[in-house]
Amino acid sequence: MHRKKLIFLFFIIFLFTGCQTDEPSTLREMTFMAGFRPQANLPFVGAYVAQEKGFFNEEGLAVTIEHSAGGGEHLQLLAAGEVQVTTQDAAVLLQRRADPGLPLVSIGLIGQRGQQAFVALADSGLSSPTDWAGHTVGFKGTPPPDLYALLAANGLSADDIELVNVGFDPRTLTEGLVDVYPVFKSNEPNLIRGWGFDVVQWEAADFGVPTLGLTYVATEDLIESNPDLLQSFMTAVLRGIEYAQAHPEEAVDIVLQYAGEDADADHMRFMLDSELADAASPNGFGWQTIAQWQALADMLQMYESLPEDVDVTAVFTTQFLGN
Repeated sequence: MHRKKLIFLFFIIFLFTGCQTDEPSTLREMTFMAGFRPQANLPFVGAYVAQEKGFFNEEGLAVTIEHSAGGGEHLQLLAAGEVQVTTQDAAVLLQRRADPGLPLVSIGLIGQRGQQAFVALADSGLSSPTDWAGHTVGFKGTPPPDLYALLAANGLSADDIELVNVGFDPRTLTEGLVDVYPVFKSNEPNLIRGWGFDVVQWEAADFGVPTLGLTYVATEDLIESNPDLLQSFMTAVLRGIEYAQAHPEEAVDIVLQYAGEDADADHMRFMLDSELADAASPNGFGWQTIAQWQALADMLQMYESLPEDVDVTAVFTTQFLGN
């Protein structure tokens, strides 16, 4: 009888241990720094969801999620090895590889189209960029090369418009200080509509201009020294993005855990939906090709925003995608 009890006990222990998750007993620590404040930028969402749904743990990772305070802090900390992965706009990544020569690499291209566009009020009478001639067109800081490319694609040049440095307040448009205002597609259009103004929107990619959006970025050194860490990270965050696509309301709830109780849930949903639309790729989330990067580099070089000697093949890798 005693022997039967022991056998039964061992059987129960076997069943219990066999039902445990396959999470590794020792988690590898790393830090992901989002390149901006907490919000529903899709690369951020991938990390938030991976954290809250346990995808990082399942990949053997203990990830600390931080957010950049601005001023390029995230790239500086990445280059210094203080963080292992961050996010960056593809065009800026190319520029930072050129000057000051940071050895940074895109390990996943989330934004298959650029983040920015231009809007005018719907009652402005502007229905096409060809209508911009003789009107005021805003820019933030420095006129972006895709603005010049968009003008050229519509038979215009900067001489045909009045460029105005508008800063970051979209009321510049609603108060009539400019006719055309530069926006992040997942942000200001929703804010402006929320104020009761409808807008018409144009983005350079719709006129054949090559643009790309946000990427996950790591250093050349880490790619060489610890590819397994980056593979685990990418597997988890891409799974997080796929989960967010399938469960957008839950994903927004997760974003709010990071963005805080004052964040606007409806605006976060608009941001998520906008970025998911731009992330679609025939090869799945994160995919990137030499053709995409070379086309972007060529456009930047055409408008003197990138030196000619940048090695485009070194700015990205696909080794962590599709696994």
